[in-house]
Amino acid sequence: MTDPVLDWLLAGDVAVRYQARRDLLDHEDEELRQRIVLEGDGAALLAARSEGGHWGRGFYQPKWTSSHYTLLELRNIGLPPQTAAPRETAALILAEEKGRDGGLNPSRTIAVSDVCVNGMALNYLGYFGMPTDELASVVDFILSQRMPDGGFNCRSNRSGATHSSVHTTVSVIEGITEYRRRGHSYRADELSTAATTSVEFLLRHRLFRSERTGEPMDPEFVRLHHPARWHFDILRGLDAMRDAGVALDPRMADALEILRARRRQDGRWAANRPYPGVTHVPANRPGLPDRWVTLIALRVLRRYDGGRAAGA
Repeated sequence: MTDPVLDWLLAGDVAVRYQARRDLLDHEDEELRQRIVLEGDGAALLAARSEGGHWGRGFYQPKWTSSHYTLLELRNIGLPPQTAAPRETAALILAEEKGRDGGLNPSRTIAVSDVCVNGMALNYLGYFGMPTDELASVVDFILSQRMPDGGFNCRSNRSGATHSSVHTTVSVIEGITEYRRRGHSYRADELSTAATTSVEFLLRHRLFRSERTGEPMDPEFVRLHHPARWHFDILRGLDAMRDAGVALDPRMADALEILRARRRQDGRWAANRPYPGVTHVPANRPGLPDRWVTLIALRVLRRYDGGRAAGA
């Protein structure tokens, strides 16, 4: 493929180059992937880890430099999963942060765990090779939080929410996808069912619309962000469905049309303003072409627009 947008992606951070080759050219370059440990954003994130084995002030504080969000970012940039430092921190979290309900719970004042946190954690814990027996209670907790409408909401066991949240539901979908990809069998069929009903929940909302009014539930849902962290937007939702192997559905049409319309004349996509908080790696300026947003948009459209090339 010869294309100026692809050339631009391949001139970016080594993690962008690796995923562009993998997702747009169908070429798994393991040598390039190993360089994420030593170069660019991957090396910067790894270097921020303290001697005590955590990032930030521990498991969940502060946003976005804690171990939780750093491990999620390392997973999402494609750091080799056998890398020692994140595996050690993941094991530390599992050993020290489980609450009485079996979920990971960073709070010292709230007795129940947060299913959104646990969905994200299942994603990176599975990716970095944590064993099934250590993940079992996290899986049990997540499945205990499934709601009658098919999705998940972190407030269901805290303040009595009765309707699922797109933020929490997409986090759980991503966690289940990674858990299954790593070959874990514990309650895998139940997780598959939960993923299916969670996808259906998002599709009933056409990813971002209120079932009651048909209007966008939040203006941020139709803006494009990177990293998404715990937040939902249509780019994250569509990419989670792509990664989970969800087939094209007519109810994706609105979100896909918005994604196409966000493409600039130069074939690239810009990111909206980042979510507030200190980060290990500076965010790109909002409104300027963003390599990660462009890469994710292209792989989504490649999957759901019939395999068109980057410049199509």
